[in-house]
Amino acid sequence: MAPSTLLLPFSRLLTPTRLPSISSAWSKFCVWEPLHNKPDWLKVGLTLGTTIFLWAYLIKQHNEDVLEYKRRNGLE
Repeated sequence: MAPSTLLLPFSRLLTPTRLPSISSAWSKFCVWEPLHNKPDWLKVGLTLGTTIFLWAYLIKQHNEDVLEYKRRNGLE
């Protein structure tokens, strides 16, 4: 079998790549500056509520784990 037939499936990998033009890449990766004078209160409320819930759950779980540790090791 000739070496060129072995490389045939990989011929697309060996060709030089074409980089996208700047104009097509700009629209895909454009970042808009957030409006700081008008916050989205729904997002703020959901973020704070989620944070409070997760911290409360974490502390509760930690306290349960400490009690279980003490119970198993006969410390209580």
